[in-house]
Amino acid sequence: MSHLSEKELSAINELLSGEELLVKKFHMLADQTTDPEIKSSLEAIADKHQGHFNTLYSHLN
Repeated sequence: MSHLSEKELSAINELLSGEELLVKKFHMLADQTTDPEIKSSLEAIADKHQGHFNTLYSHLN
């Protein structure tokens, strides 16, 4: 495991919070639409942000 500075940990934490919020928002928007094409696009965007979250989180392990 690489040793991250306090500043780096803080930055990663902020990025994780932002990505988590985006995942939740895009899932919420997808749940609110009835158009299957828009729903699919919003879910894909949520999945992309979940991937970003997972990548960032992996730097903490």
